[in-house]
Amino acid sequence: MTSNFLTQHIAAMRRRVYTVVGFLAVTFAISFVFADILIAWFRRPLPTDLVFYGPAEALFAAIKVAFFAAILLTLPMLMYQMWKFFEPALLPHEQHSVFPYIAIATLLFICGLAVCNMLILPLALEYLVAQGEKLDLVPALAVGQYIDFNAKFLLVFGVAFELPLVMTMLARIGAISAELLVQFRKHAILVFFLLATIMTPTPDAFNLILMAVPLILLYEVGIVSVRLWGRPGNTPPQKSPIMRTRRTTP
Repeated sequence: MTSNFLTQHIAAMRRRVYTVVGFLAVTFAISFVFADILIAWFRRPLPTDLVFYGPAEALFAAIKVAFFAAILLTLPMLMYQMWKFFEPALLPHEQHSVFPYIAIATLLFICGLAVCNMLILPLALEYLVAQGEKLDLVPALAVGQYIDFNAKFLLVFGVAFELPLVMTMLARIGAISAELLVQFRKHAILVFFLLATIMTPTPDAFNLILMAVPLILLYEVGIVSVRLWGRPGNTPPQKSPIMRTRRTTP
């Protein structure tokens, strides 16, 4: 019985992985057709001429931006497939709440990309280029390195904007509370600066602040969200069907 149960779960997981990979391949092929538009969007924070130093560098840049776009387009599908895989272990009222969470998560990710592309990246790039110009150096930005630099910032901010949603979901299952988040605010700020130090492509303090301050603000937004929509602290979390089965099984 246990062997059949495990085999069924592995087969279900394999089908969902194939679905996500197939969706990723299709979106990559479509995105590659529009690589020139995607590269133009990447150039928006610093409208300057980009150069390539190798015969294949421009092609690889097009592949990178297409793959970046494909990942973003596949994220909702990935979240949906993950939800469907765990759906049998959820309570009936929890099985119908997936779409609002997917919509909110997607919207927050897009907001993170937009804020980064329109506000954070222009400040970071202009600052870094200005530092080079102070040394009487002429900027000649390679398209491959430029795409890599921007993609790191964009992904970090896209993921970071999910923080309020993650905090709210943890509060709804009783894992955290607004009071606990306030209590550990100083620790969270320290962690954010450490993460910014690791994730910032350059070691200067300006880019460190550009990455750490939004994380701190998102943490504060998460506290407000937990107060408004988090599960009340005096309500015991409900057990899922699997947990109830394990508890009642001798």
